[in-house]
Amino acid sequence: MSDYEVRPATLRDAKAVAEIHALSVKAAYEGILPEDELRALAPATREAKWREAIEYGEPQVHVVVQGSEIVGFVGFDRSRDPKTPPTTGEIWAIYVKPEHWDKGAGVALWDAAREGLEDEGCTTVTIWVPIRNDRAMRFHELAGFKREMKTAKTTAIGTVRIEEIRLKRSVA
Repeated sequence: MSDYEVRPATLRDAKAVAEIHALSVKAAYEGILPEDELRALAPATREAKWREAIEYGEPQVHVVVQGSEIVGFVGFDRSRDPKTPPTTGEIWAIYVKPEHWDKGAGVALWDAAREGLEDEGCTTVTIWVPIRNDRAMRFHELAGFKREMKTAKTTAIGTVRIEEIRLKRSVA
């Protein structure tokens, strides 16, 4: 039994979500992005984005808490990819504080997102993952996602370009 609980995010959670986003990206992208790019990933640059997402529900945002501490979040909604059917959902972001990696917080968030997407009528779900982010790739593949090999693309993060690939699975 997990001691994590997932709930929809509130506007009061925006700052914590931004802090977790910055902290987790720094840890996850170490060795992928240069140090100066990692230092530029400040929570202040993300708080307004997450506040707006929470307020307008695009994407839907849920947080995972342990006791009274928010330790991770997931943003999910319909796919943003062109030419995808309306029954395709997407995990826009899923991040957990590094000290909670491999302890069930990410699984709890994935389960909540899957249920939310199913409630929205989605039958498949996708996520874009940097090819060199071994931890994220492993997590999603263990959750049943499969790589769509023909979807690889280059994305800019700051001044650095990284290779990403779309992963896909059934929502059920």
